[in-house]
Amino acid sequence: MLLELRAENYAVIDHAVATFGAGLNLLTGETGAGKSILVDALALLMGGRAASDVVRHGAEKAVVSCVFEATPGAEAILEANGIDVEGTEILLRREVNISGKGRVFLNNQPATVGVLRQLAPELALVHAQSETTNSFDQTQQRGLLDRYAGIQTALLPGRELSGELRTRLMTRKGLDPARAGENIRTAYTMWREAMEELNRLSGEEQERLRNADLWSFQRTEIAEAEILSAEEDEQLESEKRVLANAEKLYTASMSAHEVLYENEGSAESTLAAAQKHLEELARFDSSFTEAATQIANARATVADISATSRHYAENINASPERLSAIEDRLAALDRLKRKYGRTLAEVIAYGEDVTTKLQEIENRDVLIAEAKQTLAEMEHIYTCVASDLTETRTTAARSLEKLAEQQINDLAMKVQFRVEVAPQKEQSFWTAVGWDHVECLIATNAGEPLKPLEEIASGGEMSRVMLALKVSVEEGGADRTRRRIPLPRTLVFDEIDIGIGGRAAEAVGQKLKALASHQQVLCVTHLPQIAAFANQHFLVEKSERDGRTRTQIRQMKEEERTSEIARMISGATVTETSLRHAEQMLKASK
Repeated sequence: MLLELRAENYAVIDHAVATFGAGLNLLTGETGAGKSILVDALALLMGGRAASDVVRHGAEKAVVSCVFEATPGAEAILEANGIDVEGTEILLRREVNISGKGRVFLNNQPATVGVLRQLAPELALVHAQSETTNSFDQTQQRGLLDRYAGIQTALLPGRELSGELRTRLMTRKGLDPARAGENIRTAYTMWREAMEELNRLSGEEQERLRNADLWSFQRTEIAEAEILSAEEDEQLESEKRVLANAEKLYTASMSAHEVLYENEGSAESTLAAAQKHLEELARFDSSFTEAATQIANARATVADISATSRHYAENINASPERLSAIEDRLAALDRLKRKYGRTLAEVIAYGEDVTTKLQEIENRDVLIAEAKQTLAEMEHIYTCVASDLTETRTTAARSLEKLAEQQINDLAMKVQFRVEVAPQKEQSFWTAVGWDHVECLIATNAGEPLKPLEEIASGGEMSRVMLALKVSVEEGGADRTRRRIPLPRTLVFDEIDIGIGGRAAEAVGQKLKALASHQQVLCVTHLPQIAAFANQHFLVEKSERDGRTRTQIRQMKEEERTSEIARMISGATVTETSLRHAEQMLKASK
């Protein structure tokens, strides 16, 4: 949910901070105090369009920021865009310069408006007077219907497809309607993979033949080299070093043998003499026994090393012919490594790869036929799953539109409402969430045709329609005990009470309260009947200081709420009657 909202030098606000809580957060205040300005500031943080006229007169830039609780979906979006996730909160900040240029920061790291727009559906849906028609686009309308129907299509980024689900789709058996979102997502992925494979195999003929000639030459060149192993060059390098230094190695090994064993005064003869003396001492003093044994062991070690050195010298083959052959072989292997890989292992792997590609080309006609058959199967699977999804959505739409129409008409409106599900079966419309175009239609006057919401509803009407839809979905959707489908955690309604009063206003307040039991709600209102239902009540007020108008926001205490609601009832002059009425409203709302 939204934890905090800040605005600095934004419109008439010099500096304002609001800390919000769970449930229903209501903003009230005199007309023109700047309540809607705060909603517009939040809309800007959700990726709304920025203009230089939002900068407070005399300031260089406007800064708006907010803190949301982190969600798994929001964290995945941040990570996908290379932004570090810090703790359990997400900080959004946007700056707008007087020149019209601006900057975006997420968790104090530079970002783009595009990332804000990706985050918006996960964090908040703002129904500001200036933003309403843009907020509730076709994607939002489909998402609302899917939530009502219990269809989970909004999977988190990076989720892997289930092998079991893939198998069930291939056989079209055992599909769970409750997992319709996963079904369509998997079917779409399988269809795209099949199409990409066919396109790869059906590449340009000339390019294919040119590659075939090249790959054939490369395969032959690597095969004719008859590489013995991935370590052949290392072994040859070692042998080359020995052959190139044969004379030095022979001299060194024989010299070691002579010094250790053959020469007069060799190490072995010296140790033999020492052993004899120590054994003589040991006859009279046993403390020398161990020393004599150690000398005997040393003589044996010297004899072994001497024999090894002599054997090594005797086996050195100073063959110029062998050295030349090794150098030629290493040169040939180096040429292969320059062309096909840094190591012989990479050269061998490259040869295997081009062999596979040549086999594909040689069997191209067969592979293309198989790919076409696979694509046809995937197209059939997708159309079946998409049709099932259309049927599920259509059934849910008939139920939702009846419930929503009743809820809307409870809010001082007399409308006809319909949710239209139109399958667009051309492949250009196929997506991972199906092929359906979902649109809400409304007629606000009897005898008028149904038209899209944005063509009919005013800002206040749109907010009431959204409120009714949200309440309908939360209270009447499929299987309320099922795991909840992620939706924006925070809903914002601006001027939802335009053109209503009396019992209708109380109905709006009750619906807001009901909706706020499921998710955080922020609402700007002028009606005391609605304000009485707040969990947190904020007062937005203007003041003048140093010749400048300033807007501030503060959360009211319980006793202050009575006075504010009384003001909303009676106007500038608060009477005893209005105070008593305000107390009764607050008591009744609880």
